[in-house]
Amino acid sequence: MNIHQFRFIREAVRQNFNLTDAAKALFTSQPVVSKAILELEDELGVDIFRRHGKRIRELTEPGKKALVSIERILSEIESLKKIGAEYAASDQGNFVIATTHTQARYSLPQVIAEFKKRFPKVRVSIQQGSP
Repeated sequence: MNIHQFRFIREAVRQNFNLTDAAKALFTSQPVVSKAILELEDELGVDIFRRHGKRIRELTEPGKKALVSIERILSEIESLKKIGAEYAASDQGNFVIATTHTQARYSLPQVIAEFKKRFPKVRVSIQQGSP
């Protein structure tokens, strides 16, 4: 069982059970998609799709339940990717400081200079507020 199989199942449903279109959407070949789906069905011990000859027509009842789980798993994978991207980019971005003119002129220059040394990819901007 692997993520690619889950993506193939989801895309086959999205493409109205057309494996050729699913393969195109996932930048792979139709035989790869077909084989992966059959392997997952063998591993699970149930048919996910109802077939007519070599063509798939619809989801079976176990297939409908499997699709719900597949959607949830793939959603969680996307969440994990976002978490990774956020932490990988934690040393860059924008930092806005709201302060008074006096603090900006006398207290912050040394602090900002040290901050810029430690975090060179962070863009610092100062917004003047009223005391």
